[in-house]
Amino acid sequence: MIRDIFQGLVEYIKKNKGKALGGFVGFLIGILILIIGFFKAMFIILCTWLGYFIGSKMDNKEDFREVLDKILSSGKNL
Repeated sequence: MIRDIFQGLVEYIKKNKGKALGGFVGFLIGILILIIGFFKAMFIILCTWLGYFIGSKMDNKEDFREVLDKILSSGKNL
């Protein structure tokens, strides 16, 4: 049972290297910067999500600058 879970995790990481790496790096940075507390834990979650988001864009071969431009310029078209 544990072997199946581990094998599934390894397969997921192989298929989504950018997401896994981004999430792991974001999590590590959050832990290294902060001492745990409620708001600090929220910061760690935010770092992990941001790493996952960036990794997801890398997996999809998207240009991160274009994605960032879309997010930041979305209010200009109103």
